[in-house]
Amino acid sequence: MEKPIKDILKKGLAARVGGSLWIEANGERFFGPGPVELLERIAETGSISAAAKEMKMSYKKAWELITHLNEQTESPVVIPQTGGEKGGGSALTEEALRLIEYHKALRKRFADFLSEESKRLQS
Repeated sequence: MEKPIKDILKKGLAARVGGSLWIEANGERFFGPGPVELLERIAETGSISAAAKEMKMSYKKAWELITHLNEQTESPVVIPQTGGEKGGGSALTEEALRLIEYHKALRKRFADFLSEESKRLQS
């Protein structure tokens, strides 16, 4: 069993373990908080453009993120729909919804891990 490090840290120090989480493919990040938020906003607004605006992101950057996601998945995560009275829109695929749910569950497990490790700093 490893020795606790509590005696190394200054007394009263509010130390905690932190971190960020994303999924990588071929050593490159492709799915994390930014893409999750973009997909969720597309689902809410029905529009890549509106989702990008809400995130203060350029439409080009949003498309690049979606293209990058689509390159890592077997089928597209966003289906653009052209035309119509409102000029079209976009919809998420079932795969996108599954990725979002997986990432949320993964973040919960990661948060639990960080919390437990932070407690270990104090014991």
